[in-house]
Amino acid sequence: MAPVTPSSRALAGSAPSGPAYTPVARGLHWVVALALIATIPVGVLMVMPGWARPTQDAMFVFHKNIGVVILMLMILRLVYRLLNPPPPLPASLPASQRVAAEATHWALYLVVFLMAVSGYVRVKAGGFPLEGLDALGVPSLVPRDDGLAERAKAIHATARFALFALIFLHVGAAAFHGIVKRDGVVSRMWPRGAA
Repeated sequence: MAPVTPSSRALAGSAPSGPAYTPVARGLHWVVALALIATIPVGVLMVMPGWARPTQDAMFVFHKNIGVVILMLMILRLVYRLLNPPPPLPASLPASQRVAAEATHWALYLVVFLMAVSGYVRVKAGGFPLEGLDALGVPSLVPRDDGLAERAKAIHATARFALFALIFLHVGAAAFHGIVKRDGVVSRMWPRGAA
């Protein structure tokens, strides 16, 4: 068992461990979180002027293909969540916070799906390659259509602000419950060996 460090104990909360998410749910959560942390900055940087063309191309390839991975993981997460409901929140949590937590989780699911799908449509309708899927021989699910590609591009560019806001809200709430309240909310999703 990994030693408990002050920082991991502080973030996970010092309340006794109650019902937790399953290892599969926790694993999917953290893999998606890491994929988002990796691809969001690249998505912001890759459209800025001044990059050498090979560097910019590499960023586009990375962003597009990680987006596909995120979409597949999110489909898996949604199916798994529907078949394995999350553990209950601590009884001490006010009803308003329960509603806010549920709404934020579903909004995150929706916006991450919207970002991934709009990115896919932007790429394929725009006639650009998706190297990972193309290498596997996966046919395009959308037709070549510049108008559709532009609409998807606009959705992708606009939805990112909702994604940033929801991630900020989610991380802020986790910090509040894990560091300030220490009420066991975060320990439900925190890796078991780390807290």
